[in-house]
Amino acid sequence: MVARNREKFATQVDSHVIKTVRSLAQKEGRQLQALVDEALSDLIDKHKNARPRPQVMGVYLASHERYGPLYKKLAE
Repeated sequence: MVARNREKFATQVDSHVIKTVRSLAQKEGRQLQALVDEALSDLIDKHKNARPRPQVMGVYLASHERYGPLYKKLAE
């Protein structure tokens, strides 16, 4: 097992959320910090793999097709 550096931090969480997470940790027989680590890792992965929605890309491409020459001039 790889030793990890751990760091303490304090924050505030909605009481319903923390109650639900504590209950989940108890049901799974895991420590609360394990669930927090998992949740934060999932959040990081989600942001790393974030991609624009298809409709946003469609509007962007249509705009670029229509105004491409203008964008090019503005970039100069």
